[in-house]
Amino acid sequence: MKNILTFTIAVLTAGLMNAQLAGEIATNMGVGATTTAGAIATIDGALGSARAKKGDYDSSEFSGSPYVNNSFLPTSLYYKDEKIGSLFYRHNALNEEVEIMKANVEGELIRSLARDKELNIRVNGKKMSFKTFITVKKRTTNGYLTQLLDGKEYDLYKRTLVKFTEGTPAQNSFVAAVPARFTQFTEYYYQKEGVNRIDEVVAKNTKLLKLLDDDVKAKTKAFLKANDLNIKNEADMVKAFEFLNEN
Repeated sequence: MKNILTFTIAVLTAGLMNAQLAGEIATNMGVGATTTAGAIATIDGALGSARAKKGDYDSSEFSGSPYVNNSFLPTSLYYKDEKIGSLFYRHNALNEEVEIMKANVEGELIRSLARDKELNIRVNGKKMSFKTFITVKKRTTNGYLTQLLDGKEYDLYKRTLVKFTEGTPAQNSFVAAVPARFTQFTEYYYQKEGVNRIDEVVAKNTKLLKLLDDDVKAKTKAFLKANDLNIKNEADMVKAFEFLNEN
């Protein structure tokens, strides 16, 4: 492309943002389109209503956090493989939302990154983007996945999600109240080359082996045992899929 879009150009005004349903944008609008909505769209309404539901997440009222990172962190923003700007982000894993700011200063407007699958940011050097995937319960879900491995045969992804549990008041002086809480979970997903779907893999050696074809199952089982790997640990999960990409 002749010009790299700046963050300022790419962000829509509030009025136009509200015309974009739930912050989503048409996927047929490229970065070089006449209107730059194809690069980034943000929506104040989705962010505001999500916060209102949980009382703006007053930490004195809840334990835990809806955010993977409570503070805004610097990152680069890409459209497909082209860098189009820099910003600060905070991942709200409860609402499957990436909150963004142009500058990390007090009073800066917080917006929500569009759920466009061509947009991606970098989290610890890894690509994170909005995707559609299938859980072990066969539920088709949309959310943010971070790519841990881009392999010849398998891609590996990580999902961080947060669930909210209502608190319970004290029943009497002998039973303490239980505060409402946010609990963070981690899931892993894979995509096999030539298969147009992303599926969850349960972080257990036996569950991984059941997913494999017979010709690689025995080799993978031997590899896990010989190297004392337990894919419950993320580093071991990555090693297992690196092995699968080599065999």
